[in-house]
Amino acid sequence: MTPRPAPLQLTLPATSANLGPAFDAAALAFDVSLKLTAQLAREYAIIARGRDANICGKVENHLILTTYREVLACARKPEIPLTLKITNSIPIGKGCGSSAAARLAGIALAVHYGNLHWTDAQIIGEASRREHHPDNAAACWFGGLAVARMSSASETEVARIQPKGNWPLLVAVPPQPLSTEEARRVLPRQYAPADIVTNIQNSMFLLAAFIHGRRELLRSALDDRIHQPYRAPLCPLLPALQELRSESGILGVALSGAGPSVLVFINPRVPTHKTIATIESHLQEKKLPAELLLTEIAHTGAIESWRLRR
Repeated sequence: MTPRPAPLQLTLPATSANLGPAFDAAALAFDVSLKLTAQLAREYAIIARGRDANICGKVENHLILTTYREVLACARKPEIPLTLKITNSIPIGKGCGSSAAARLAGIALAVHYGNLHWTDAQIIGEASRREHHPDNAAACWFGGLAVARMSSASETEVARIQPKGNWPLLVAVPPQPLSTEEARRVLPRQYAPADIVTNIQNSMFLLAAFIHGRRELLRSALDDRIHQPYRAPLCPLLPALQELRSESGILGVALSGAGPSVLVFINPRVPTHKTIATIESHLQEKKLPAELLLTEIAHTGAIESWRLRR
């Protein structure tokens, strides 16, 4: 007789992809998370708390459950109803990796309750295929900074980097979401060679900044010519905060994922409250409302709680 699967607990961090010039290639995890507990049930039910609980608590068209069902169906495994307890802190639809976290959660549930014996590479590959890019999924699963590429339709290669030193972050989150599809539509189909070369150079310096702890490289290394200039009209926080790049408390500014949130790398040598006050004052002058989330790079990803299930 097959034993009943045990309840599953997962903690999936938020992620910020692209990081300026590293479009669809790199992302970092930060200390804001989706926490999930799942157990067998007679019918599907969700108990949700925290941010966007009204979205997280709807069983119908729930991204976690939809992904869970689809993976089981593709694997020809029976569907097992679950009760989910969700505590969410990730802004939904605002460029902080909420969809990657949800899809990874659904895949992990299917692997666990469907007894699929998938590897980490298979889990990330499935999430990347569904996301159409690998960076968020890789960073969410492994934590830290992840560089990733889809080598085929089902395989994703990941290099995880542990950034050297302390990297405090501020995420500026606007009230309204922006769909990735809408943010993709504004991108051109062709780019000038000079823009491509500049992005390649900047992404190399960006990696060097993290690997060697050289924060002074960020200000110019985060410059991008591939997606941010075209998305700026949809994400007004970006050009507004880029105006503050010369401030001593700010090391660099980049769009978080496809936007509309903005990731600000802040200088740990400058009192944080002064930097936040400068940003708040500037945004008030621009009449741009935003929630400011003070956080840092998450050095652990969902894989840590995933391994504890065994």
